[in-house]
Amino acid sequence: MHISGPTACRRVCAAVTAALVIYSTVLTGQNLAAAGGIPTASVPAPKLDWRPCVQGSPFDCATAKVPLDYDNPGRRTIELAVVKRKATDPGRRIGTLLFNPGGPGGPGTVQMPQNYESFPREVRERFDIVSWDPRGIGSSTAVNCFATTGEAAAWEAGKPAGVPVGAQQRAAVIAAYQDLSRRCQRRDPELLRHVSTADTARDLEGLRQAVGDAQLTYLGISYGTILGATYANMFPDRVRAMVLDSNIDPQAWTNHASDADPRLTTFLRMGLDRAAAAVLDRFLTLCGSTDTAGCAFSAGGPEATRDRFHQLMRRLRAQPVGEWTYGRTIADVVSSLYILHPGWTELAGRLRDLWQGRVPKPATLPPAPPVPHPNPYLGDEQASAVVCGDSPNPRDPAVYPAMEEAAARRGGDAGRYWTWATVPCISWPAVAADRYRGPWNRPTAHPILVVGTRYDPATPYADAQAMAGELADARLLTHEGYGHTALINPSSCVKSYEARYLVDGTLPPEGTTCRQDKPPFPARKPVGGIATGGGWTAVTVH
Repeated sequence: MHISGPTACRRVCAAVTAALVIYSTVLTGQNLAAAGGIPTASVPAPKLDWRPCVQGSPFDCATAKVPLDYDNPGRRTIELAVVKRKATDPGRRIGTLLFNPGGPGGPGTVQMPQNYESFPREVRERFDIVSWDPRGIGSSTAVNCFATTGEAAAWEAGKPAGVPVGAQQRAAVIAAYQDLSRRCQRRDPELLRHVSTADTARDLEGLRQAVGDAQLTYLGISYGTILGATYANMFPDRVRAMVLDSNIDPQAWTNHASDADPRLTTFLRMGLDRAAAAVLDRFLTLCGSTDTAGCAFSAGGPEATRDRFHQLMRRLRAQPVGEWTYGRTIADVVSSLYILHPGWTELAGRLRDLWQGRVPKPATLPPAPPVPHPNPYLGDEQASAVVCGDSPNPRDPAVYPAMEEAAARRGGDAGRYWTWATVPCISWPAVAADRYRGPWNRPTAHPILVVGTRYDPATPYADAQAMAGELADARLLTHEGYGHTALINPSSCVKSYEARYLVDGTLPPEGTTCRQDKPPFPARKPVGGIATGGGWTAVTVH
């Protein structure tokens, strides 16, 4: 789920929140599949005037000017904020790796610098790494439906946080997003129709040309995978190497390219209710399998820890702890499952505090990256503009309560969260003028590497399998681990395969599986036993 506001960006951007976000509409726009998918107008590559982002920064910044509407490139132009870190071994430089951090709504000018050390060492040595704030987002020409930051903050504070509980809160949330839609329609209706994934794929092609590479080398995570798949099918002959990490099923995203009223939201079509529930269950099981020194919320055993969690949720429904309502807590739980370290440990600490009736301490924010705008405005309307224009979602608010209950039967509290994550699309006022909805199997110049994490709360492993099956030539690399994206929840094994593929095109053997470097929680410490010199039989401390 997208988190708005400057402090949220500092917390989430550092770990990539991918937090996917909000979708759809049954209005119809041009279908690029029918139109052939490739822009017909000739558009020159944007010029990038690189200079240090700020004094002393190792990152360079530039601004790219691109057409708002690629079908009418002579009309309005918009700006893209772009960032680069040069290859650290310039004598062996291969080219440029273009990176999209997901979202939609992830500002690449913040997230790439914050996560730069997470890229494989050989990739940092041999590629310039370039990212950008996609159109409509952050420091690029952005969707911003408020006159001031104070006005935006007042709107945010006026609606229930997280999952709405009961008819009154549901009505308040729907009304808040209806108000947001009206504001957005008044501010810049033309921009709302031109921030689609297909539009951004064309921007990506322009950036490829601007950096001077004959073909694209790309890494996309989360929403960046559907962007990558869109590019690969719009420009299949221009793919040099492409890593898609934590994937969205293209058929779920497009509702099978159908204009019929969707029965489920995008996230429920993707299976996020079941996926997030499975990760939450593993969190509670592993937490309960260690002691409170290893996981602060442990109740001494997996079943007891699960029972404690469900008791806490029931208690919060009846009586919040300060501003920590049930709805806010569930939103925090699901988003905190994205990042294994330190996210799971910090989540356990907040749940312990709530269990003990204390308001949790605010999360520690990471340092701001050395860029001109480290905390850009990232309001809900930015992600909504992308998702609601691209991916169909039900627009009748009356169907959401029944959808929520069905999702809760499949995925418990996480199912409720993912049902309401697309609520802005109920009333969103625009649909993308250009949407790419397939085909997804156009033969590419080179094969694509798809990475899927087994326990991912935001992009299920099944979606990685689906992506690998949809693409014409793809290899699936399985990451046996937890969290959202292998980039931020690292496996040295995954990084090694990614680096080799990006450098020389070598794919991992079919069926390759990699394990995560570090488990979520430490095991219980044995007391006694041969290893500690205390006798024959070891016991564990509870």
